[in-house]
Amino acid sequence: MTTNLTPREHAVLRAVAEGRCTLDQGNLMVDGLSCCDQFLGRRLVVSGLIAGTSGPVVRTETGRALLGAPPQAA
Repeated sequence: MTTNLTPREHAVLRAVAEGRCTLDQGNLMVDGLSCCDQFLGRRLVVSGLIAGTSGPVVRTETGRALLGAPPQAA
């Protein structure tokens, strides 16, 4: 797991926390638009910070702890 996140990675984790992200055929979508960094979603999944296969993306426990934010509502 990486703890040295880029500003973009932090922004995406915040967007995930707000329920604004989905995965569509492996592509990370933010507000219905494809993320400009085609590898970002995969990096966050492999790092264990977000989870999802298709549809809504959620932060993992590690992703929530990293941002210091409260857990997402189920």
